[in-house]
Amino acid sequence: MKRYIALLRGINISGRNKISMPELKKHFIECGFDDVVTYLNSGNVIFDSDEDDERKLEKRIGSMIKKEFDLDIPVFVLPQQKLAQLLEKAPEWWGTDDEAIYDNLIFLMAGFDARETAEMIGDPTEGLEKIFIIDNSVFWSFDRKKYAKANWWKKTASAGIADRLTIRTANTMRKIVTM
Repeated sequence: MKRYIALLRGINISGRNKISMPELKKHFIECGFDDVVTYLNSGNVIFDSDEDDERKLEKRIGSMIKKEFDLDIPVFVLPQQKLAQLLEKAPEWWGTDDEAIYDNLIFLMAGFDARETAEMIGDPTEGLEKIFIIDNSVFWSFDRKKYAKANWWKKTASAGIADRLTIRTANTMRKIVTM
């Protein structure tokens, strides 16, 4: 058995794409996954599976969500161990205790490339945000007070970009890697 993390993109945001976490957990178990845990209300599911192919897991979970909740939700799956290794490679400026900075980890959905996506977004705004690309993921930090002026803040939610990625905070990633 391998421990996995499923990140569901765009659920329970501003009243859209509502999915109950207890219901989601129940359906994960019905799909044959073991030791299922959800974290927060934003679509973070930690589970065990014998399957070795993350893309197959994404399709299986996506199909279950379509069937049970009638929603087409993009799903990103990675082994918990891979997330641990990724967090070990975080740049020193990411995930600090600095309250003025907001730290995120961006995951690119299957079929999309982090470097190509970063080129589409453009350079981070100097003095307001930083990025670090590794393993098709992007460590991204920005100034909490001046976020509206940050290039990446504006563009990660734009058409043609938002569908390529799912974003989680440093605190969320640090928590679910231990669950």
